[in-house]
Amino acid sequence: MSTPVAATPANLRKVVFASMIGTTIEWYDFFLYGSASALVFGQLFFPKADPTVGVMLSFATYALGFVARPLGGLVFGHFGDRIGRKQLLMLSLVMMGGSTVLIGLLPTVAQVGLFAPLLLVLLRLVQGFAVGGEWGGAVLMVTEYGQAERRGFWAGWPQAGVPAGNLLAAAVLAIMSAVQSNADFLAWGWRVPFLLSAVLVAIGYWVRTTLAESPLFQQALDDAGAPPRAPVMDAIRERPGGLAIGAGLRVAENICFYVITTFGLTYIVDHAHLTRGLALNAMLIGTAVEVVAIPVFAALSDKVGRRPLYFLGAAGIAVWGFVFFRLIDTGQTPLIVLAIIGGLVCHAAMYGPQAAFIAELFPTRMRYSGASLAYQATSIFAGSLAPIIAVFLLAKYKSWVPIAIYLAIAGAISAFSALKARETKGLSFAEIDAIR
Repeated sequence: MSTPVAATPANLRKVVFASMIGTTIEWYDFFLYGSASALVFGQLFFPKADPTVGVMLSFATYALGFVARPLGGLVFGHFGDRIGRKQLLMLSLVMMGGSTVLIGLLPTVAQVGLFAPLLLVLLRLVQGFAVGGEWGGAVLMVTEYGQAERRGFWAGWPQAGVPAGNLLAAAVLAIMSAVQSNADFLAWGWRVPFLLSAVLVAIGYWVRTTLAESPLFQQALDDAGAPPRAPVMDAIRERPGGLAIGAGLRVAENICFYVITTFGLTYIVDHAHLTRGLALNAMLIGTAVEVVAIPVFAALSDKVGRRPLYFLGAAGIAVWGFVFFRLIDTGQTPLIVLAIIGGLVCHAAMYGPQAAFIAELFPTRMRYSGASLAYQATSIFAGSLAPIIAVFLLAKYKSWVPIAIYLAIAGAISAFSALKARETKGLSFAEIDAIR
């Protein structure tokens, strides 16, 4: 076993940069699919369906990526706790980038019939599997390098990579939409952002090759003498409360994000009857605000604690859902931008502290597995279904009120989970490892 690399400030900055840029690229790929689902996939891969059904089918393939995420979290978490964080991060990046580029090369249903949506589903599953392993590795590399008193702040930067990826995806789609006619955008313009992923992944892979393994993981492995045989089972057996709290924390955060950023595009274009360009530009502004807000809330969690901020964000989104749709229905651009900013700031209040909060629920020897399982399991019934449920509720009740109630219920679940969680700000991982 090599000597662990000292967690110097220079090493920490390198790890933070590599984790954030890699996370940005992977989530660019993942969110690009979501935006394309809202805007073009229904027409290209399900053209014979009723428009509403076509959108729901498009979102259904989008949801499959979330179904694959827990499996990715389990597999990557298992090997990440056994052989290290770095190698698994490299693999997840390559898998995500390769599947995204292939989506950009897919024939449509008009060209190959049923094979088109089937191939789309397969590649979406690969995307979900890859991103399921990304979050745990990226977050743990940072948290295990950083000092306890500023762990929330440093762990918040990979979190900021998630909306940064969404921002990049929305920006590229907005540019392509602005410079092309609708016919050209549907014919080939939508493919360009997917193919661009090849360049981004090459950059991210090169950056991540410069990382050294987590010194905390190496030390824990040296102390144990052998890697854990089944870290996932250890987490389930020894930390069921941590898994339940982590999953509960994720409910509102996961649902509100995808209702706002994915279903929100559909609502603005198809229900409020506003332009695709307006929807994408409003999302760009809101997401840019969140990229800044996440590190702010993450840093604040080191001072006031993870629990109060998370509770504030969850309670905030429970209320904001009733404001969000009213603002969009005005049709006024500033108010639509305000609707998205308000929702994403509530999300940032949860997402900023979340990485440190969930990582601190588990000891080092099972942290990748436990954190990944808690984080990804919720996505099966939360983020994956959120756009589909929102489309269904709107179609059935012809009103946004049931969707706002849906958000309020999700907010209540996560607010309760935050209150039940143990406050962990400032605790060293040695202290956390000793907790039984």
